[in-house]
Amino acid sequence: MHIAQVAPLTEAIPPKLYGGTERVVSWLTEELIALGHEVTLYASGDSVTSAKLEAAWPRALRLDGAVRDPNALHMMMLERVYQSAGDFDFLHFHLDYYPFSLFSRQATPFVTTLHGRLDLPEHQPLFDTFSSVPVVSISNSQRRPLPQAYWVRTVPHGLPAQLLMPKPVKPSYFAFLGRIAPEKGIDRAIHIAQHCGVKLKVAAKVDPADQDYYLEKIKPMMAAGNVEFIGEINDKDKSEFLSGAVALLVPIDWPEPFGLVMIEAMACGTPVIAFNRGSVPEIIEDGLTGFIVEDINGAIGAVDRLAHLSRETIRSEFEERFTARRMAQDYLSVYRSLSDAAAPHLHLVADDAPAL
Repeated sequence: MHIAQVAPLTEAIPPKLYGGTERVVSWLTEELIALGHEVTLYASGDSVTSAKLEAAWPRALRLDGAVRDPNALHMMMLERVYQSAGDFDFLHFHLDYYPFSLFSRQATPFVTTLHGRLDLPEHQPLFDTFSSVPVVSISNSQRRPLPQAYWVRTVPHGLPAQLLMPKPVKPSYFAFLGRIAPEKGIDRAIHIAQHCGVKLKVAAKVDPADQDYYLEKIKPMMAAGNVEFIGEINDKDKSEFLSGAVALLVPIDWPEPFGLVMIEAMACGTPVIAFNRGSVPEIIEDGLTGFIVEDINGAIGAVDRLAHLSRETIRSEFEERFTARRMAQDYLSVYRSLSDAAAPHLHLVADDAPAL
């Protein structure tokens, strides 16, 4: 198949540091190519890919301080995809609802993976209007607020099997990985670590929107506790960081659509202690790959049970459930199913045509 992958321009593919969606697009693209498919990637010009790169803007918007209206550039990119849609067998978008209207009015089959939260009130009239547009969820919990959407499949994220590996280091601290924001629960992670008397290492970014929260609330908590703030790290640093942790703490307070950090920890054989929100029960097997808890007290109580978990088993569960190869095969099934549904008359004509 000739497949177009259409990525956000916010980060490069793959991102230099933080960027969950962009990393998933990169892994999916590379696996599709490894499986023998032709892929064109619409993304920023500083992306690194085995696919044919169609650069919609020279560099990732996060790194381009001159861009003040990213929507304008995404609209331009979508128009470019539209003009070339007939060159592809399938179009796969990772841009939320932006493609819905335009691409419902053309013939090439397409799907959109929804990577974010979907529980906002304004999503209801939007998906009422576009209830026939095919969409993929990244967890079953993500789709619950929108039963009217045309869900074709849930495809959990996956990462390359050898990207993150267990390292032979002695686990000695709690890890927090990702982004510092109220919904991610860094304050709760600090409380858990302080109560348990275990050091907390924080490898996380601080978005401009969360800068005040970090400076006013979190930075003083870090200074008062046994916390080491590392900042953003990239994939080459994660194996060592996660392997050295007795557990990854995920004390979230929002309907997490997936939570890539959880499978990153699993790839390193590291248990996860996560609050029972959003996708957590779909990723973590309680008592096998970590513990699912309801609150801070539950998290503290789970710490004593970490010694009963097998880090080898956790790695094996990752290999079985959350690799990029499995993800790519799931998406190929989606592409073929939607392609068949989009052109049933073509198959009938082909079947009925006389032999030459």
